[in-house]
This record gives sequence, structure tokens and C-alpha cells, in this order.
Amino acid sequence: MIKPQEERRGFLRRVLAIVPASTVAVGAGVAQTGCSDQPGQAPARTTAKYSPTYFNDAEWAFVNAAVALLIPADEHGPGAIEAGVPEFIDRQLEMPYGHGKLWYMQGPFHPDSKPELGYQLNMSPRDIYRHGIADCDAWCRSNRDGKVFAQLNAEQRSEILHALEAGKIELPNTPAKLLFNYLLNNTREGFLSDPIYGGNKGMVGWKLIGFPGARADFMDWVEMPNKPYPYGPVSINGESA
Repeated sequence: MIKPQEERRGFLRRVLAIVPASTVAVGAGVAQTGCSDQPGQAPARTTAKYSPTYFNDAEWAFVNAAVALLIPADEHGPGAIEAGVPEFIDRQLEMPYGHGKLWYMQGPFHPDSKPELGYQLNMSPRDIYRHGIADCDAWCRSNRDGKVFAQLNAEQRSEILHALEAGKIELPNTPAKLLFNYLLNNTREGFLSDPIYGGNKGMVGWKLIGFPGARADFMDWVEMPNKPYPYGPVSINGESA
């Protein structure tokens, strides 16, 4: 988790090194066709101009409150909220990725098996968020004076995210570490994906780390070592920043 005092540019450069290039260039989704048969949910109250199609109000508030701490806005630039990361996550959960269509999801499942045997739960990413958020909010109500996660102050929310990351909170339906890892990884992806997938609005993530985006031709710069690249990033759809 990013602490406010950390150097965000250095952090995001390290993040870029572990996010596959295909994810940065084209987003986490592999198809634009949605899979959901669920009706649209109520409009969001925390991110303007986007109404979530998968998350309900409580889940939407949780995701906004969580990602705001994972990549906060600071003097170096906008954070996850301003970059549209909640929208990116909601949209991905309505695509094949969110439904687990890209995975082998047949049993038997062995949750206690060795990590090298791969994913061993019968939950898709949609299920991880739905059950995990409900479990975490229930834990907060029982341990934080009846308040859900999104109603807590930033310090309390940060404490809970750290506890989820360390597996120190017992959730009945979703492993705490799993929920945190999905939140963190999807937040990174949304901050650095191509803007056509809903995140990285204004290409703020790319501009922060100096990534040129989906420019088709760099031949003019091949023979110019150590010379700063002067042009801003470009999206797959041709939009420039």
C-alpha cells in the first residue's frame, strides 16, 4: 500500500516493471463483450459521471474508499479516484475476466494445496469482490462501532487494509489476503491501463511514469540515445494527452 509520504513516481515505476506490457498497453480485459446478465445497479455517489453496472451502492463506496488509499492523490499528480480506477474495476467485472471465463473453473477445488498448483477457489473475480466486501463490511460493523469500511476515517481504513494484506482478519467466505491482492492489482491495472478501459483518465498514470502509450512509430528516436522523448502518450483509440 502506498503511504502518502512515499515517492509515488518511484513506486509506480516499480509497479510498471511487474505489470505485463500487454496490461499497460491495452488494459486487463481481452474482449469488449460483456458477460453479465445482472441488471445495472444504482448510480454511484462517489465518482461523478459513471454509474456502476456490477457493484451495488455499498460495494461501490467500499471500492472508492479503498483505492483512494492504495494510490492517493498528492503533489506528484492525481490518484486512483481521479484516474477512474473504480470505473475500470467495475467494467472489468462485467467482462470475461470478471466472470472467470478465462480460467479453468471446474472442480475439484483444493484451497489448501500448494501455490504452484494454481488458483484453487470456486470464485470468479466478481465473487471475490461481492463476498469479500460484504464480509469486510460485516467485520467492520462488529469491530468499529457499527460503521462499514467506507464510513471509517482514513487512518482506520488504512489499518484495516494492512490487516487484510497480512491475513490478520478472518473473513467467512473470502480469504482476506485474496481480497486485498485483487484490490491492489486491479488498482494498479486501472491506473496504468489504456484509457479506453475506463481507468487512467487523461493518461495521468502514463504521464506520471513517462510512458508514451500506444504510439505506432518510434523510428525517428532509435538513434537518439539519452535524449528525452518530447511527446505525450497516445491511447489505442488515437486520443493524445
